[in-house]
Amino acid sequence: MLTTMPHQPSFFFYDLETSGTDCRRQRIMQFAGQRTTLDLEPIGEPVNWLVRLADDVLPEIEATLITGITPQSTQDGITEAELVKRLQEQVLTPDTIVTGYNNIRFDDEFIRFTLYRNFADAYAWAYKDGRSRWDLLDVVRMMRALRPQGLTWPTDDTGKPTNRLENLAQANGLDHLKAHDALSDVQALIGLARLIQQAQPKFWQYALKLRHKATVEDMIKPLSPEPFIYTNGMYGHEHDSTTAAVIIGQDRPGTYFIYDLRVDPKPFMDLSPEDLQVRLFSKSQELAATGVSRVPVKTLSTNRCPAVAPLATLTDEAASRLELDKQTIQTHWQTLRGSQLPANIAAAFQLQTPFPATDDVDGALYNGFLNDDAACNQVRTATSQTIATLAPPFTDERLPELFLRYKGRNFPQSLSDEDRSQWETYRASRIMADIEPWSTALAAAYDDADDAGKSLLTDLQLWAESIYPAEI
Repeated sequence: MLTTMPHQPSFFFYDLETSGTDCRRQRIMQFAGQRTTLDLEPIGEPVNWLVRLADDVLPEIEATLITGITPQSTQDGITEAELVKRLQEQVLTPDTIVTGYNNIRFDDEFIRFTLYRNFADAYAWAYKDGRSRWDLLDVVRMMRALRPQGLTWPTDDTGKPTNRLENLAQANGLDHLKAHDALSDVQALIGLARLIQQAQPKFWQYALKLRHKATVEDMIKPLSPEPFIYTNGMYGHEHDSTTAAVIIGQDRPGTYFIYDLRVDPKPFMDLSPEDLQVRLFSKSQELAATGVSRVPVKTLSTNRCPAVAPLATLTDEAASRLELDKQTIQTHWQTLRGSQLPANIAAAFQLQTPFPATDDVDGALYNGFLNDDAACNQVRTATSQTIATLAPPFTDERLPELFLRYKGRNFPQSLSDEDRSQWETYRASRIMADIEPWSTALAAAYDDADDAGKSLLTDLQLWAESIYPAEI
């Protein structure tokens, strides 16, 4: 009798290069990764895939200048549909810890939207079959703040602390041949992970556990709140992105309101929910113009690997360096907990108008869950020979248009005359909506570019000309 060997837990370190920052409208152009053991020893060979940019996308100018990847250089690459197949078969295997650097805020969102556009489950990859995800950026930030021994910590040209991967790699003698190349970034990240694991093994194991929501809940104690240490880029470089915070309410399951205990709550305690709404959601320039300060409240989601730690982990040395006085923290907490401010803050969040649902199917992932599993599976398993005649029994109103775009991007030869007409109508509307501001930005960038940049921008201009819609 044949038996299936259990999967051993492993890391899969990955990085993306994309055609821009908007995961709804821009696309993955390079995917690279390396699987390792939990001891960070390589398993197998790295992967490095270029992903063909479809002819309905104008890349963001700045993204091309940063990555050096032009649409033309991807045309011999794989399609998005093939990328999704490889992700499911080679990357998102059971018991994999999918790991990156700022991946939860950026790369993971691109993965999620790519899966959605290609009729795959956009969520299960992050938790099903023993999988989890982890982000080392806030781990690095917290180590710098609380346990800095063992690494050299760089500063930028102005003398400010920086946690950019390329700066950390250079400061610590790691090979990083080409910044903003996905595979080079992955190799540098694994090297950085080894240094952290070796220099601060207890901290490494503690931080690794924070990828589990239950561990985070146990630490932050939402049912009986107490102050804790929280590291997040929202707090800026002045205090190594670290403060003392406390739960003051719940926004939705797994997401909580937290108050920054550096700040005395007294000035905010007499404000109405309407006043608090202004101070929570107004732009910084607007607040500065009126001379009022922002309410120091943010949200914390337990499924985003937050870098949290008990207040007791704050050593005297770290407290002095971070300017976190434990007595002041406790005083602010006692003032806050006896006030109406937490309830008023919750009310202020309720006053905020939610983001409207998008009417473009490419960006409509969060308009609601898809329930057409069988039909989506038919699409994913269709071949270039069978997809032309496939008529999936969709019930979700987003999917027929998404299916047309899926065929146009991945199997253009499968389009019927009617399909092609609809595809070209969509393509023309998108490109024509983008082309004027895009061309203006291109011209401005060209004036400031060096020779290498001008070459990239010339390629972008040629790409735009090649995909410009014909008369339809």
